Amino acid sequence: MHRKVRKVVIVGGGTAGWMAAASLSGLSQGMPYQIELIESDEIGIVGVGEATIPPITLFNRSLNIDENDFMRATQASFKLGIEFVDWKRPGESYIHPFGNYGVPMHGIYFHHFWLRHFSQGGTLPAEAFNQNIIACRHGRFGKVLAGDKIPIDHISYAYHFDAGLYAQFLRRMAERAGVKRTEGKVVHVEQHAEDGFIESVKLADGRVIAGDLFIDCSGFRGLLIEQTLHAGYEDWTHWLPCDRAMAVPCERMAQTTPYTRSTSREAGWQWRIPLQHRTGNGYVYCSQFISDDEAASKLLSRLDGAALGPPRPLRFVAGRRKEVWKKNVVAVGLASGFLEPLESTSIHLIQSMVARLAFMFPGEGFDPATIARFNTIARKELDEIRDLLVLHYTATERDDTQFWRHCRSIPKPESLQQAWDMYEHNGNIIIEAGTLFKEPSWFAIFQGQGVRARGYHPYANIPSDEELARRFTLMAGDVEKRVATFPMHDDYLRANCAAPPMMKEKMA
Repeated sequence: MHRKVRKVVIVGGGTAGWMAAASLSGLSQGMPYQIELIESDEIGIVGVGEATIPPITLFNRSLNIDENDFMRATQASFKLGIEFVDWKRPGESYIHPFGNYGVPMHGIYFHHFWLRHFSQGGTLPAEAFNQNIIACRHGRFGKVLAGDKIPIDHISYAYHFDAGLYAQFLRRMAERAGVKRTEGKVVHVEQHAEDGFIESVKLADGRVIAGDLFIDCSGFRGLLIEQTLHAGYEDWTHWLPCDRAMAVPCERMAQTTPYTRSTSREAGWQWRIPLQHRTGNGYVYCSQFISDDEAASKLLSRLDGAALGPPRPLRFVAGRRKEVWKKNVVAVGLASGFLEPLESTSIHLIQSMVARLAFMFPGEGFDPATIARFNTIARKELDEIRDLLVLHYTATERDDTQFWRHCRSIPKPESLQQAWDMYEHNGNIIIEAGTLFKEPSWFAIFQGQGVRARGYHPYANIPSDEELARRFTLMAGDVEKRVATFPMHDDYLRANCAAPPMMKEKMA
């Protein structure tokens, strides 16, 4: 408990390592500790995480990153949501947007009023009240200008970016802030003989690097948190059966869409992520129902442009580390667990873990109560995301392949079953403080996947039919007016943050 932190050692680079380094170095100016990051060019990085969710904008702002500079440096595009194709059944699609539907009224969420409208035979779709969805449909992106008096929320957005370029961008920032980068491969970990705390790591060339707090960004292998401290792993494949992925970039699309696309396939799903210089693609699948060779072949046959290399395989086990902070080691990124990128949460989980560590930083020692609370919050965050992912797989009418028949029979986590039953009964979606995915996300997926509410909140009956129709007309009109002011997404990129051409395409 009384080990003072004077040296932080980050084991592993990539997106996780450099996000941790940049954030901690940026927040700790004037603090009496050093940060050293160890990474080896011999060890590859996964590098398939290129889509994000809106909190990434807060992370960048916390580091005083100029958005246009960041966009140019990472070949980025903007993201307003995720289009889900063929998830309910083949031939149907919906968009999970960032941002709200309509505006709350009478102290309750807007979707209850839409459920009333729909139950009474109304024909306005829910998406008519969400500016992100309408902007996606029209391929537009923009920001609210000063003087805009339309009474709906400002646009909420995230990014698609090249994860490798983002790591390089953050590395430059971190090194300017004093972070020391050491090239080398860890071959041995030295622990204290009595309490098991990690004291140092030894590199292949014999150098020994000591530290007080170690951040494990070593990827799936969990060099410190698992191979050394044996934190344990909770396997979630009984809920999330996909265990492999093939990833490949292809030539950029003619139109850079302001959204990610997820298309359900015979044994999983395929992502499409548009960047300025290329399009990222991948097939996440269950090896029980399709071979690696067949998955690679099908992925290559379904690209929107010529492949820029062979598909790269990735194996994983969906789940989480039982303890992400154990003794003086905090696991970040893939070392802490893995949830497939269906809702683009991989980079966010790095961000939230680093932010939590900064808030609960063990400056004067390692308090067991603080560590226990840290782990509790991390588990709760993963549980919530897990439930949203399982909802996609279990709320489906697809039964055309063995994989989807299996998914329909997956037992739901108790917390998801409760949320599902509550929504079906009366349309209620209850969001606790600090929850990542808010009411619009749950509503979009419930509605898009075909889970129908049989009722709605009684307060939704307060407006008369005429008054509700008047409000709906105004809100839908305001959405259209706002989106009409936005330029096309590609025009916005060209005018504000066009990236220079890449000298040589590299897979990232």
